Amino acid sequence: MSDWELVCGLEVHAHLKTRTKMFCRCELEYGAAENTHTCPVCLAHPGALPVPNARAIELTILLGLALDCEIAERAVFARKNYFYPDLPKGYQISQYEAPLCGPGRFLLPTEDGDREIGIVRAHLEEDAAKTVHAGGATGRSVGADYSLVDFNRGGTPLLEIVSAPDLRSADEAMSYLRLLRQTIRELDVSDADMEKGTLRADVNVSVRRAGEEGFRPRWEIKNMNSFRFIGRAIEAAFRQQVAAHEAGEEVVQSTYDYEPDTDRLTVHRSKEEADDYRYFPEPDLVPVEPPAELVERLHREIPRPLPSERIRQRAEELGIASAAELVATGNDWNAERLVNAGLDWKTAANIAMNRGDFLQINAVALARIVQANVTREALDEAFEAAATGAIKAEDYLSRAAVADEDALAPVIEAVIAAHPEQVETYRGGKEGVLGFLVGQVMRETQGKADPKVVNQLLREKLRG
Repeated sequence: MSDWELVCGLEVHAHLKTRTKMFCRCELEYGAAENTHTCPVCLAHPGALPVPNARAIELTILLGLALDCEIAERAVFARKNYFYPDLPKGYQISQYEAPLCGPGRFLLPTEDGDREIGIVRAHLEEDAAKTVHAGGATGRSVGADYSLVDFNRGGTPLLEIVSAPDLRSADEAMSYLRLLRQTIRELDVSDADMEKGTLRADVNVSVRRAGEEGFRPRWEIKNMNSFRFIGRAIEAAFRQQVAAHEAGEEVVQSTYDYEPDTDRLTVHRSKEEADDYRYFPEPDLVPVEPPAELVERLHREIPRPLPSERIRQRAEELGIASAAELVATGNDWNAERLVNAGLDWKTAANIAMNRGDFLQINAVALARIVQANVTREALDEAFEAAATGAIKAEDYLSRAAVADEDALAPVIEAVIAAHPEQVETYRGGKEGVLGFLVGQVMRETQGKADPKVVNQLLREKLRG
C-alpha cells in the first residue's frame, strides 16, 4: 500500500462550558434525570424565540484566537435543515457562510519540525438531543427494539472545529486530536471529556496515489468518542478504500459506522452536502458583531505558553515523543514543579505520568521523598496523601528502600533457585521474564528492596 497516501481531516465537536443552553436559559447538568432540563424554546414550541448565549460566543472567539483564526466582524447564524427524532425543530441553528472563526492553523510538533494543520473554521451551533436505542445486540438504531429521546442535551452550546484534510496517518490524527483537546481544556472552554460525550469527532478519510493532486471521494465516520477507535477506524477506512480502488470498484462519498468487533466500516447513508441541508440565515437572530475591545480582551486572556509551544520547550530535555505525551495529558506542569524542586526532567516526567496529580504545595516534599529512594509502599502513600492535603517529607524519609547488595544477594539467589524454568527462559533470550523475577524479590522483601538495584543484581547473576 506504499503507493497510496492517506488524506484525513477531523471535525471536532466540544460542548462549551456554560451554565445554560445556547438559545434558552435551561441549566446544563450532566447525568440529570431524562427530560428534566427543557423549556418551550429547546423543545421548539410554536412562537418560542431563541436568545443567544453571550458566554458561548466569548468562548468560541477565545478558542478561535488560540487557533490563529480570523475572527469575523459579522457572524451569521443559519438554519441547517434535516429531520431526525432528536431534533424537535426539524432544523439545527448553526453557522455556515459566516462563522465566528474563519481560517486558522494548528501547529503539531514532530521530529522533523512543526506540521501546520489548517483550521478551515470554528463555528458555534446547538447540539441535538440524545437518542437511546434499546434492545437488539448492537445498541444502534438498526436492529433496536425501540428508541427513546432525552432532550436534556438538546440546545447545548456546541463548538465545531473543522480541520483541513492535512493529516496523513492515524497516529498523526490522534496526536492532533489529543493536543487540541488539551488546548481546549487549558483555555477552560470545555471539559472535553470523551467518556461523557463532551468531546466527539467526525473523521473524514480518503486516499490517493502518492504524488497525486486533488482529492478522491471521502468517507465520514460519525460521532467517534475514543482515541483508540478513531485510530483503528482511520486505518480500516484506508485499507478498504485502497482495496476498492485497486479492484476497480467505485468509492462513493458516504457516512459510515465503525464496528470495533470486526474492525470494518459499514455504510450508514449517502453523505449529505450543503445543498441537502438548505442553509439559510436564521430569521429570529440578528448577526453577531464582536466588538474590537472584546476580541482584544479575550486575546489577553489566552494562557501562555499553549501546549504546542510547551512541547518544543520540554523536548529539549525529553525528546519530541515523550514531551508530546507529557504535554497532551497536562502532566508537564507537575513535572516542571518537581524539576524546580530538584529532580531531573526524565525522573519528574515519569513520576508525573504514572503517579497521578498532587497539590502544588507538596512538590518540594515529594522531590525529597523520591530522591531519598523510599520503598514503593511509602512512595504510594506519599502521593496518595499529596493529592488531598499538605504532607511532610520527614513522615516518609525513614522508610528508605533496601539497596545494600550484601543484604539483597541471598534473597536474589533464593528466587533464582526457586524458579529454574523462568531463569532458563530468560537465558534463552526472552528478557521480559525478568519482571517476574524482580516481582518475586520485591514480594520476599515485602516491597522494601530498591527495584533498580534488584534489576541490576538479577541481570548480573543470570549472566553468570
